[in-house]
Amino acid sequence: MTRDRARRCIGEKLWAELSGKQVLECGCGAGRFTEILLAKGADVTSIDLSDAVDANQENFPQSQTHRIAQADILRLPLAPQQFDVAFCLGVIQHTPNPEQTIACLYEQVRPGGTLVVDHYTYDFSWFTKTAPLFRLYLKRLPPEEGIRWTERLVNTLLPLHHMARHFYPVHALLSRLSPVLCYYHAFPDLSDEAHREWALLDTHDSLTAWYMHFRSRGQIRRTLEQLGLVEIWSKYGGNGVEARGRRPPYRTAIGTARVYRS
Repeated sequence: MTRDRARRCIGEKLWAELSGKQVLECGCGAGRFTEILLAKGADVTSIDLSDAVDANQENFPQSQTHRIAQADILRLPLAPQQFDVAFCLGVIQHTPNPEQTIACLYEQVRPGGTLVVDHYTYDFSWFTKTAPLFRLYLKRLPPEEGIRWTERLVNTLLPLHHMARHFYPVHALLSRLSPVLCYYHAFPDLSDEAHREWALLDTHDSLTAWYMHFRSRGQIRRTLEQLGLVEIWSKYGGNGVEARGRRPPYRTAIGTARVYRS
């Protein structure tokens, strides 16, 4: 599932040519995408603001093809325009200003290189669930306490989701009452352990992140156009909107990028 998501967002042509490319992976976490990018032969620089970089280092130690740094996307300690690909999935919606974040990522893309991003989109059903109420409390907890509460919720409620997976009316009601995210319908062939891992990751992400922004496909496309990207691809899919675009190969092709400030 993770590999398919990365491949879809990167695009078939670039996916086939990823070996040897310099890839900036922002919001690397423990390495769910790091593993895939390294397996494709890319030279990966993995960045995360949180202590998840320690888990990434443990899972995928630094080497000639893998570098890890703890840093803020808005203040990257890197020279601009040195990466063939800037890759950032599951992160931008949790930053203070998504447009500014996209602009900072784009600053790292060399001429002819590609920016790959995704973003939550507007979903009315989100506001009919209990999850926003849980967020009001959980996002204010220290990180360790937030993880413990997520584990308690998943351990308590995921078995109920599992029992209701074949009964749609019950499942629909439970999805409104329970803040736990699960994918029994979307991916019925996954193992129980894989379902639990995904539930922990995505439930924690949705309930504890301080910022939770939503953007439409049109809004993401306009941001990329304003920055000067070309060959823009933008679709609804995955967690919301998935998009990519290229920096023009020549400086004179399109004006310089505009950096958004909060």
